[in-house]
Amino acid sequence: MKKKRIPKGTPNLIDRYVGSRVRARRVGLRLSQTNLGQAIGVTFQQIQKYENGSNRIGASNLFKIANALGVDVAFFFEGMTDDVAKAGLVPRGKGLAEPRQAEFDSDPMSSREAIELMHNYFRIGDGQVRKRLFQFVKTLADSLKAA
Repeated sequence: MKKKRIPKGTPNLIDRYVGSRVRARRVGLRLSQTNLGQAIGVTFQQIQKYENGSNRIGASNLFKIANALGVDVAFFFEGMTDDVAKAGLVPRGKGLAEPRQAEFDSDPMSSREAIELMHNYFRIGDGQVRKRLFQFVKTLADSLKAA
């Protein structure tokens, strides 16, 4: 059985995921695409392309974005599902195999609800209160999963 080819011009899942994390953090900090672009020396259109995954973010620009948004570079990869992480990896012993493209129908981090939640979360100035709220939400989610 022949594998389907990924259409040319289709954003890579990892690029889309990283872009969605850039967008979520930027919106959470109430920064415009223009402001972020100016901070790293690119246009707001380039930031748009980074955020939707149509352009890959080079290592130096990812580093600049992380600094501008006040996070470590690793932040942009946190929470990545196995399907996304494995999309494009070459299986061991298979040589230059065709990359696997997992289904990426909806990214919960790019929903309006998630962005507003992040924005309001970071509006809480007291770090201890934020930490307690985070723990509360995590505990609630874990208890609902177990039920």
